[in-house]
Amino acid sequence: MAQEIVEAPLTGKVMKVEVKEGDKIKEGDTVIILESMKMENPIVAPVDGTVAKINVTVNQAVKAGDAIAVIEF
Repeated sequence: MAQEIVEAPLTGKVMKVEVKEGDKIKEGDTVIILESMKMENPIVAPVDGTVAKINVTVNQAVKAGDAIAVIEF
């Protein structure tokens, strides 16, 4: 299967992980909520598929470009 790596578009802190490994998701579904500059930013799936791996946990700090999740499609 092909894989799509979901990356953090900006630096921030993971507020909520909306999916778990093995979940089927659609393009546009929220993967995590990232707090940056006191705003909550939903990070969405770029493709339909299955969540293969979640690389972050709640309250974890991430930098722009960090891999958040892997989606198999």
